[in-house]
Amino acid sequence: MRLAADRALVTVPATSANLGPGFDALGIALSVRDEISVRAIAGETTVRVTGQGAGEVPTDASHLVARATLRALEYVGAPLTGLELHCHNRIPHGRGLGSSAAAVVAGIVAARGLISEPEALSDEVALALATEFEGHPDNAAPALLGGFTVAWITDDDTPRAVNVPVAAGVEPVLLVPNEQCATSDARGVLPTRIPHVDAAFNAGRAALLTYALSSDPSLLFEATADRLHQNYRATVMPEAARVLAQLREAGVPAVISGAGPAILVLAASADVNVAEIAGNNWHHAAVEIDEVGATVS
Repeated sequence: MRLAADRALVTVPATSANLGPGFDALGIALSVRDEISVRAIAGETTVRVTGQGAGEVPTDASHLVARATLRALEYVGAPLTGLELHCHNRIPHGRGLGSSAAAVVAGIVAARGLISEPEALSDEVALALATEFEGHPDNAAPALLGGFTVAWITDDDTPRAVNVPVAAGVEPVLLVPNEQCATSDARGVLPTRIPHVDAAFNAGRAALLTYALSSDPSLLFEATADRLHQNYRATVMPEAARVLAQLREAGVPAVISGAGPAILVLAASADVNVAEIAGNNWHHAAVEIDEVGATVS
């Protein structure tokens, strides 16, 4: 495999995983995009970051986009090279909006744009490589494919994903707090075992959520109920738990976005002031579902 280009420009969307009951399986792409320019060079890898994460993330070959690009080039047998990266980040870090999955997918798709046979990094291969980094495909799938996705891992450890069309009337609103929460902290409070009745509850609601998003948004409130992870995570994100509880008491189909602490409202009600419930320490923004996923030029 040879390099056919020395530059690539990638855009990749934010994502929200779980969506309440669909733990590590359901995800959706949102219209907040990072932009990454990649140039293959002869020297050492350098990274310039503007926007979200500037001054906080590595600026050398240990940067996640660089690591993912080099891993993808290695996978297809292309020459490894130094990289000059410019990452303009709009996806907030540490909020449960898929910033790490976006970085990984961006790196893999950038490699696709550099090589002579881009089909060698098909969506199936890209999802598998991204899952190597992420551990699960719930954010990587919508970042790569766009839209609403259902992801799973087969018995032979192959990640798979499908798109499900989204019905009109699903109008997401993001509530993003000032504080961050590490994914490791949010996962660390989850129990290793759960009651069978809670597992059965979530299985039913995850199935209902797939139907509600694709066919009948009037069912979104019931469909977003969860017993698997959100209550356990309240201990590490009490303010998010408070806002989520108040929104749901008002009948709003709101969920913790991914590992949190951001909150995703899937359909806002004209009768409920979401921003007022959240308060001044939260950024409030209406967003669209991103149907495109990662792009490279």
